[in-house]
Amino acid sequence: MVGQGYIHLLHADPELRSGLWFSVPLLLILLAHEFGHYFACRYWNVEASLPYFLPSPTLMGTLGAFIRIRSPIYTRRSLFDIGFSGPIAGFVALLPFLIAGVWMSRAAPGIASHGDFTFGTPLALRIVEQIRFPGVNPRDISLHPIARAAWAGLLATAINLLPIGQLDGGHILFAFFGAQHRQLSRWFALMLIPLGIFYWPWIVWAAVLLFFGLRHPLIYDPAPVDAARVKLGVAALFIFALSFSLIPVEQSV
Repeated sequence: MVGQGYIHLLHADPELRSGLWFSVPLLLILLAHEFGHYFACRYWNVEASLPYFLPSPTLMGTLGAFIRIRSPIYTRRSLFDIGFSGPIAGFVALLPFLIAGVWMSRAAPGIASHGDFTFGTPLALRIVEQIRFPGVNPRDISLHPIARAAWAGLLATAINLLPIGQLDGGHILFAFFGAQHRQLSRWFALMLIPLGIFYWPWIVWAAVLLFFGLRHPLIYDPAPVDAARVKLGVAALFIFALSFSLIPVEQSV
């Protein structure tokens, strides 16, 4: 099977080329996210592994990537930097793909009725679409695979920035609120349940996070986060708002 894949690649198989337009940008976006964490760990002398990718038989083909942190994090400042560095690196990396991908997309009225799935439109994507296709309904835009890879990067960014447990947003939350982290994480996870009215997987996310994802390693650091990091925390909230989609994917009728 591997040999056949190389043969298709060498002979410029059109289907394989089409898949690479999506997979390569997506892997680069995920890699940028994890290397953001990795280099922040190196800066703070926190031992961490290089990124691992998680393959998955899903629409995106992956559950993302992660690094393994192997030593304690001692201060709120270092925790904030490590938590924030991944989403900001991934978001910056996906922006060129988002813009280029939308510019290579095309208007195709009624296309939403011809596919098996309809994808949500996060605010960042909608802004670029409005510039490229003013007045066109997002359901009538056929996104280029590069833009779809950026869309997947936005989804990964939004989920990682949920202020719960040991997600990146949870690290940021702990850096600001310390001992209140667990209670706040619980409330934020519970807030996902009403969203299940619109998109049932949010209930699954809420259940998983409530039962397995609220814990966070303690950091005995009474020093508050400085003003510069408070501003970066607001920036993280802004990135979350640009990346979040209430209904990421729904089956077409």
